[in-house]
Amino acid sequence: MIFLLLFLAASFLAYSNGANDNFKGVATLFGSGTTNYKKAINWATLTTFSGSVAAIFLADELVKNFSGKGLVPNDLIQTPIFAIAIAMGAAITVFLATKIGMPISTTHSLVGALFGTGIIAVGNIFNFKLLISTFLFPLIVSPLIATFLSLIVYLIFKFIRKQIPSLNKNNPTLFSFSSVRILNSLHYLSSGVVSFARGLNDTPKIVGLLIIANSIDLKWSMILIAVTMALGGLLNAKSVGETMSKKITKMNSGQGFTANIVTGLLVTTASVHGLPVSTTHVSVGSLFGIGTVTKKANYKVITNILLSWILTLPIAAIISAGIFKILEII
Repeated sequence: MIFLLLFLAASFLAYSNGANDNFKGVATLFGSGTTNYKKAINWATLTTFSGSVAAIFLADELVKNFSGKGLVPNDLIQTPIFAIAIAMGAAITVFLATKIGMPISTTHSLVGALFGTGIIAVGNIFNFKLLISTFLFPLIVSPLIATFLSLIVYLIFKFIRKQIPSLNKNNPTLFSFSSVRILNSLHYLSSGVVSFARGLNDTPKIVGLLIIANSIDLKWSMILIAVTMALGGLLNAKSVGETMSKKITKMNSGQGFTANIVTGLLVTTASVHGLPVSTTHVSVGSLFGIGTVTKKANYKVITNILLSWILTLPIAAIISAGIFKILEII
């Protein structure tokens, strides 16, 4: 019974993750008018699922990190209620944010839940040093890097684009038509890369909570989580999708493509090296970098998103700690 509850909690987290995160990779496709919402979410679902499957082979380190190993004693990790409290605390936090259209980080929620449950369970035995170096540092630094890189890359692309007409004076109309088609294709590809990277980075974090169920094959757990994430995105992603696509900054296809390249590169690199960065933080940082250059960034929306990020960790920590204490009594 307790293991069934664990799987239900992990599934709820996966569903909430899909609802809040799945559209983020394709937000630039919809926001720039390159395609409509339905085509964008379908592309996101396909490529995110592919990333989740790839995680079976490429993301062992993230699975270990998010099992809580090293943060708390191993005997606590083997306790199902520890994982259930983490999953439920993070899931409720992400689900509530999704309902109000705030793009928060599932990674951040999981870190908060790990912290809250760990503190209430073992007190000062909790490994604060590992929490900061392995979890909090990448989460804080990654959006800053994304903002800076997207700003620089966009300026480079803008410079190159201005040089191209002088290289093709003889047939500018044909060139313009061809370049738009090529750019749109690259934009689709870059959105797929971001969604793939998100599936690769997020799926093992959730599966890490199931590592205590040693009798369950982790590869099948990855598939289960991937399917549930896909359903969450298909059924409940529109509210956060509108925020990511339309409210952070206005953009054209080239600007969206630039943001995606930076996001996909950073998240994929982090996944392979076992660094738990947030796709949300990186993608928002990339979009904000573009908006800063074009002077179209909506600072009010950015401020609200930053506030939701600040609140994510303590809310997840409090909820997970409360759930852990309840389960202990039961």
